[in-house]
Amino acid sequence: MTAKPHLDVLLAAPRGFCAGVDRAIQIVEMALEKFGSPVYVRHEIVHNRTVVESLEAKGAVFVEELSEIPTTGAPVIFSAHGVPKSVPEEAVKRNFFYLDATCPLVSKVHVEAARHYANGRQIILIGHAGHPEVIGTLGQLPEGAVTLVETVEAVKDLNPPDPAKLAYITQTTLSVDDTVEIVEALKARFPLIQGPHKEDICYATTNRQSAVKAIANRCDLILVVGAPNSSNSKRLVEVALRAGCPKAMLVQKAAEIPWDIFENVKALGLTAGASAPEILVHEIIDRLKAFYDVTVEVVRTATEDVIFKIPKALQPVAAQ
Repeated sequence: MTAKPHLDVLLAAPRGFCAGVDRAIQIVEMALEKFGSPVYVRHEIVHNRTVVESLEAKGAVFVEELSEIPTTGAPVIFSAHGVPKSVPEEAVKRNFFYLDATCPLVSKVHVEAARHYANGRQIILIGHAGHPEVIGTLGQLPEGAVTLVETVEAVKDLNPPDPAKLAYITQTTLSVDDTVEIVEALKARFPLIQGPHKEDICYATTNRQSAVKAIANRCDLILVVGAPNSSNSKRLVEVALRAGCPKAMLVQKAAEIPWDIFENVKALGLTAGASAPEILVHEIIDRLKAFYDVTVEVVRTATEDVIFKIPKALQPVAAQ
């Protein structure tokens, strides 16, 4: 019998679920426990098919818009990414009982945007067009109050009405390094621009990127477990490549891995985006063990202990 080749697996930590994702999933599960099914959820609660399918099996019904929901007394839940103000307004008009699972760190950005607007500032939002979080943040204020900037190059084209009355906010799931470059370009062009009191990129995004940087130059390949529509997962692939790993790839689960990419791989890095459940990471390690003699080393760069409160309407369930 031929001995299996050896593979070192460097497991980045922290990885996987953040407090905002954890809270959003709990809100759906607790609503199902308290009110029974169906519970309607506008947009994927978090960007992960495994999570969505598991909640669907328990009785959650996912829709893209409130118009898809029949007149109902069942709870309607808004996803962790946040929603434009028009969404709760429509929910009130239709007499829906709604629960807001927006991540508190996204809500913090919404509050900042409202504060800057109240102070007469034009707002620059650094983020990715079309992402649900960006759509939700843009929808907090009247059209034209917020300008979206995606790249350093786009900063050159900005012509605000009053350069002395400018502020910037950011999507919470961006590449830390890319965002620093855009912020520096903004400050160089508009020295009086106001920034957030505490940076908008969330602690979990920052920590997961730092953990990937810590293993990148020790790995021949890094696999990032996450969905193709997950911004923070896609950023982890970019961070891995930029930090010196020759190959990095996004995979949703073990069954998707193209095994030919493992040619000449002696050390594999493994991490997961903030909306990817840990079970998917363990499935990949189990699958690797079928082909390799695997040694797993956990490389931890931070410890997370953040917990966010559950909405009041569900707190008796949380107490149980």
